[in-house]
Amino acid sequence: MNYPRKTKSISLAWTGASGAPYGLKLLECLLVADYQVFLMISSAARVVLATEQGVKLSANSDKAKEQILSYFANLGVEFTGELHLLGKDEWFSPPASGSAAPKQMVICPCSTGTLASVATGMSNSLLERAADVVIKERGQLLLVPRETPFSSIHLEHMLSLSRLGVTIMPASPGFYHDPKSIQDLVNFMVARILDHLGVEHELTNRWGYEQNSSSDRTK
Repeated sequence: MNYPRKTKSISLAWTGASGAPYGLKLLECLLVADYQVFLMISSAARVVLATEQGVKLSANSDKAKEQILSYFANLGVEFTGELHLLGKDEWFSPPASGSAAPKQMVICPCSTGTLASVATGMSNSLLERAADVVIKERGQLLLVPRETPFSSIHLEHMLSLSRLGVTIMPASPGFYHDPKSIQDLVNFMVARILDHLGVEHELTNRWGYEQNSSSDRTK
């Protein structure tokens, strides 16, 4: 399949760590911001998504894409971006090659298994290969691990990747913005990710600036 080349494009991956709400909100924000999103979902991530959000996705990429778009439509979300959902063996898709891959990628949530695979350059699936490509091409890779406590193995993998320029951003929402709901906590983390990507948003109050209304924060 040939994909249209867009100015704003990004690779996004969901893996088997807890934190499906982060992944969904991040995808929503990127599509609203008119990004072309190449989405990769591990089999474990599908289980987490169904468990935490009640969103059951087909193993077929085309059907799963329709289900995700239907989910957003039911929420009343309108966007101008473009979603491409890729299977684990779609080696001819843009994220698989340094000549075509987006320069930015986020793995959110990131399981410790995925962390290990990326840190050791395994590239056994498109998701792992996409991360490897971003690293070798000196692009921007963000990992959002959700685990506690971290073992020395996890920490060493994080340190190894950090030394390569990868941003490690544990799913650790703050409370100084006076959250009123779980969605406020989700928005906090997604806002920090978007900040690092350079994507404009109004998800949370910024330190030292005039506060948004509570209704604005939870959109």
